[in-house]
Amino acid sequence: MPSHEGLDEVRNAGSGSGAASPITVRRYDRSDLSKWNAFVAASKNGTFLFDRGYMDYHADRFHDHSLVVHRDEELIAVLPAHLEGDTLHSHNGLTYGGFVSSDTMTTPVMLEVFSACSAFLQRQGIRSVTYKTVPHIYHRQPAEEDRYALFLADAELFRRDLLSTIDMGRRLPTQVRRRRGAAKATRAGVEIVESTHWEPYWSLLTAHLEDRFGVRPVHNLNEILLLHRRFPNNIRLFTGTQGSKLLGGLVIYETDNVAHLQYAAASAEGLAIGCLDRIFFHLLDVVFADKRWFDFGNSTERQGRYLNSGLIIQKEGFGGRAVAHDFYRILL
Repeated sequence: MPSHEGLDEVRNAGSGSGAASPITVRRYDRSDLSKWNAFVAASKNGTFLFDRGYMDYHADRFHDHSLVVHRDEELIAVLPAHLEGDTLHSHNGLTYGGFVSSDTMTTPVMLEVFSACSAFLQRQGIRSVTYKTVPHIYHRQPAEEDRYALFLADAELFRRDLLSTIDMGRRLPTQVRRRRGAAKATRAGVEIVESTHWEPYWSLLTAHLEDRFGVRPVHNLNEILLLHRRFPNNIRLFTGTQGSKLLGGLVIYETDNVAHLQYAAASAEGLAIGCLDRIFFHLLDVVFADKRWFDFGNSTERQGRYLNSGLIIQKEGFGGRAVAHDFYRILL
């Protein structure tokens, strides 16, 4: 682990900055918590995943090395990140990442931010950065200044995931088989509700993932309960039941622009009668009909090199179409 002694901050005047004050970079400190959270909430590309209440739930697994960037006293960007050896990651515990910036961020300033952060990290003995972007559908305002900075830094695109998304204002036709599945569930008396019964659903989800994919949920039950308590309006559970019997359910992460599918699971009986189809259409047609985007999530594996055809066919059957999610490597 590189020493941080005497390396708390680096200043950079930036090329072509004129009379502008230098940019200051330093590591996040717990005393920054309130200011960090307020900045993320007001930013043009931040979501609740970057709130410290979410980020820090797994602080025991990641050595936090987040950065805060100022010009004078103004906070202009933050970078959720953690350190492994001499590599900075942004951030392996989060679905997406990269610099979170305010409405005042411009491309020339972002170039200064990259330069200042590179100098700061090099002085700490950090040799490389893996940088995951925030997909544009999550932006409240255009925020791809970092993409251009990555290009100028000769960053290597080493992974590209593929999200299946629906532009809710211009929905495409859905496959007949998806509608048939939903109709079958309706005839079977499946009822859709927003639920707070996380424990039985988590048992169903765990069994579903282990049986079908040989994996477990990223979050355990205690973690998802903690996060739901902290973000009840963002982390939502919708279930399909037949009487008192739980047949299936979806966990949605809701942000300003996007309803993102985090988890989906059904019992064998639920799958047979189209329970998940019924829930999906309820969310698309009713609950999130006015949302800007619906994101079914990623369908690629092995660093994006393998496309799970069966999975993406199901998502595209609802009208989902591709949005790329890019990951870069920078050698300092």
